[in-house]
Amino acid sequence: MTQTSDNVTWLTQEAYDQLKAELEHLSGPARAEIVAKIEEARQEGDLKENAGYHAAREDQGKLELRIRQLTQLLQHAKVGEAPADNGVVAPGMVVTIAFDGDPDDTETFLLGSREGISSDVETYSPQSPLGAAVNGKKAGDDAEYELPNGRKASVKILSAKPYGAA
Repeated sequence: MTQTSDNVTWLTQEAYDQLKAELEHLSGPARAEIVAKIEEARQEGDLKENAGYHAAREDQGKLELRIRQLTQLLQHAKVGEAPADNGVVAPGMVVTIAFDGDPDDTETFLLGSREGISSDVETYSPQSPLGAAVNGKKAGDDAEYELPNGRKASVKILSAKPYGAA
């Protein structure tokens, strides 16, 4: 899955189906389960001192937030193919960089969004300073970005492979 600057999120069919199934589960059985827990806790008496009630309400808030996130994500989703394996950094690519050109100081990350990805690879948004700096570059290119403290950092792109092919 990758996210572009115009708030369209590009998803593989597999990621779209996975997120849609999660939304259907949360909107149906999971929501009903939380409502039942709240009602059960409400029956226990004084709501001011009822930890079970407050925990169930907190769980309900988290569930409703996730439902809203998934609904918004899927409304703006475009299902498509993974990016081309041409070595050019783009959303959906797993990128390996060397900091300050040092081949011993490297990092590998996915340029995109964490949604729908169950992986141990670090993820950077294309809108992040590092993501924006490397987006559109190819293996061998140098890129510079601004650190939170205002200083500049430079990286060399070592490789860019589509997620799943990397």
